[in-house]
Amino acid sequence: MEFKELIAKRRSVRKFTDREVPREVVDRILAEALSAPSARNTRTTRFLVVDDPALVARMAEMRDYGSAFLKGAPLAVLVLGDTSASDLWRENAAISATVLQLACVDEGLASCWVHVNGRPRRKDAPDGERAADYLRTFLPVPDGCEPLCAIALGYSDFSPAPLPPADDEARILRLG
Repeated sequence: MEFKELIAKRRSVRKFTDREVPREVVDRILAEALSAPSARNTRTTRFLVVDDPALVARMAEMRDYGSAFLKGAPLAVLVLGDTSASDLWRENAAISATVLQLACVDEGLASCWVHVNGRPRRKDAPDGERAADYLRTFLPVPDGCEPLCAIALGYSDFSPAPLPPADDEARILRLG
């Protein structure tokens, strides 16, 4: 697939079929995402693949907003950063997560990002329990690693509309 086509096709999809994603497809996606650039080549990103439906459903409860759709995903990838290896783990993990989502499109899969790092479980309690702490109660997050986001992935259950045209000129500042 050409890069421009890949970018145009990548959409946040929150409805998935129950079709299982083959392990070899998941492995290819993860390998591509792990090849993403990282600050000073520190390669601080780790992936925790969750394909147990009961655990994915529990992940959907990490927040009372913006994560419920995980329950319908055949699998989720928790994107982690090794905080002991670099202070730029967030940036590294975000780059890897983006490459992971593009690799999903290339494999005919859909995906959607769920923010985890720094997010409260309850919108009305911003200083309460954090989503990452909730996930640690039932997922084996390695010591020294911090969750950045979760990516739901699977085969799309619908065809999203194309992106509307953007006012790119308003978002690009030029000097000189």
